[in-house]
Amino acid sequence: MSVVKRIGRSRAAQESLGFLGAGYLKLVRRTNRFVLDPPDAYEWLSPLRPFIIAMWHGQHLMVPFVRRPQDRAATMVSRSADGGVNTIVLERMGVRVMRGSGARRTEDIRAKGGVPALRGCIKALADGESVAFSADVPKVSRRCGEGIVMLARISGRPVVPTAVATSRYLQFDSWDRASVGLPFGRGVMAFGEPISVPRDLDADGLEAARRRIERDLDAVHARAFAQVGRRDPVEGRGPA
Repeated sequence: MSVVKRIGRSRAAQESLGFLGAGYLKLVRRTNRFVLDPPDAYEWLSPLRPFIIAMWHGQHLMVPFVRRPQDRAATMVSRSADGGVNTIVLERMGVRVMRGSGARRTEDIRAKGGVPALRGCIKALADGESVAFSADVPKVSRRCGEGIVMLARISGRPVVPTAVATSRYLQFDSWDRASVGLPFGRGVMAFGEPISVPRDLDADGLEAARRRIERDLDAVHARAFAQVGRRDPVEGRGPA
């Protein structure tokens, strides 16, 4: 293992990076003039709580902005070194973190901690915490997987497609096409219509639910970026 990787895996380095990351995001949150889309979003979202906050993975650092101080929220973060830093950032943003991740193949899920993490998400929802859940297939950007559909089906809680956009942002060339806002601009926190996944759906119904979540997430991102006078930088590029 290289020296850089060893440093990145150290708890002290992760704590320092997490502290700086959270401080930066709080600056972005304070210095951008955020509006809701639709404007009455919190009024109709409150009765839905707890719900599943559906997001594309590249929004994992921006979506915590939608949490108000009184809102209880949790999320799942991978067990990687990067996940260690993200965990510290999210916890400092008021989000409870469960460690684990999904996998492309069923046999990989247990090794990655995906089953316990999914159970943790179900328990969090049962305990009244909303759960922010990345809809992407692992390592495939903007291709909705089955995980979020399973979570909605088992928990009985609605899925709410969510996007956060700022007029000024950095776009990264990562697998998830992550972006993070810059200070001193305008911002939008956008929400789509809630999507329910009944327990009795057959395979065709589950696939229809998966496609709807994917479609609505793309639509809410396009809407959010349009509100700040920008175009979604990932729009039209297809899965990575």
